[in-house]
Amino acid sequence: MSNEPNRGVPSNAATRLGTEPVGKLLLQFSIPAIVGMLVNALYNVVDRIFVGRGVNEVALGGLSLVLPLMTIGMAFAMLFGFGSANMISMRLGQGKRDEAENALNHCFFLLLALGILVLGIGLIFLDPIISILGAQEGSEALGYARSYFRIILYGQVFFMLGFGFSHCTRAQGFPMISMIGMFIGAGTNILLDPLFIFAFNWGVEGAAWATIISQFASAVWMLSFNLNKRTVIRLRLKTFRLSPGIIGQIMAFGSAQFFLQLVMSGVQFLYNASMSWYGAEALGVANGGDIALSGMNIIMSIAMLILMPVFGINQGVQPILGYNYGAKQFSRVLGAYLRATLAATAICTAGFLIVQLFPHELVRLFAPEGSSALLSFSPWAMRIVMLFLPVNGFQIVSANVFVATGRPKISILLSMLRQFIVLIPCMLIFGKFWGLHGVIAAAPVADGCSFLLTGAMIFLELKKLRGIRA
Repeated sequence: MSNEPNRGVPSNAATRLGTEPVGKLLLQFSIPAIVGMLVNALYNVVDRIFVGRGVNEVALGGLSLVLPLMTIGMAFAMLFGFGSANMISMRLGQGKRDEAENALNHCFFLLLALGILVLGIGLIFLDPIISILGAQEGSEALGYARSYFRIILYGQVFFMLGFGFSHCTRAQGFPMISMIGMFIGAGTNILLDPLFIFAFNWGVEGAAWATIISQFASAVWMLSFNLNKRTVIRLRLKTFRLSPGIIGQIMAFGSAQFFLQLVMSGVQFLYNASMSWYGAEALGVANGGDIALSGMNIIMSIAMLILMPVFGINQGVQPILGYNYGAKQFSRVLGAYLRATLAATAICTAGFLIVQLFPHELVRLFAPEGSSALLSFSPWAMRIVMLFLPVNGFQIVSANVFVATGRPKISILLSMLRQFIVLIPCMLIFGKFWGLHGVIAAAPVADGCSFLLTGAMIFLELKKLRGIRA
């Protein structure tokens, strides 16, 4: 590969991770990632806003029902996409370009095969899958869920390739290319949603078609860039040789994000089931389960918009952490982490203030003509669920440090702590005693507990980094 033209220029895109000022790098990598993640969040949020306004509030509950299934798809996309990106950035930091390129080739085929597999399984078992989503028998939201998810399945290959290669492109030192890819996808979605939902009157099916067309556009952009010579490493399909060892390394690097998303899917399912179980009694209306589902969908959408910039910072700092840890420049690792944590905390604190001050206005963004039950439940629940939001940024960035330093098991523990070890038991126990109110109260309890353990673990890690640096 060293004899190829123009290889020196792209190489600088990666080596600058170890030479340019950390603060400057964090801005260069995080701002495009933040913008890209916000734009990417619009895939789902815009669908929900238009569905809530163009169909009805119960249809919002239908989209909430399929969210755990889409999160499972995201989990596998992160396993291979985020895992490959972590491996690429670390191998480039170690000067092992061939291994980094091999990881990129494996990423393509893993994501392609996974997308096809998800499509096949989803179509064959569509009705059994939809029937176990947590809605009560006779739920109107269940029909909307089936209509939406049946179409979304056809876009899984495009979603996984576009999402995975966005991470890999950023890991090579091209955050702007990743951001443009996300802009293309989300921009297409925003344009098509009102056309399909309002003009063509396709309802939730129109939202689904808008989503998969936009995912296709984004995937084409990301793949075309990784096939040309502008990159540090190129996608070379002809030279691909399957290696179980490389697959194992990719899965190890991506396992923390995979398990986090997988457990998040379980939490979403439990939330949906709890809304259906306790909603009618708590809200005092016959379709209280569907209304509570819709309310939780709105809350999760707002949380997504707030946390996406934090995930953008996390993605932006990842190649800086991975490269400099691989290059044994530990002072730069420490500096990047502290700056990223400060920025993430500032964003979460600002989001917390907006949620606490303007919850009714946020709910009406999705359902301007919402029922009294929805407009009463959703603002109250939103304030409680996000009570500990200011510490979420610290938790997200801190867990990523252990991935970038090659110890994904610790990151898995920290990621699983809130979503599985604390939150799910609290939801089950609190729900049994206090119904819907107890389920809602479980979130801040889990946030507080995970903050304490994450703080203790990262304190020891920072102490170790300072010792090595000295």
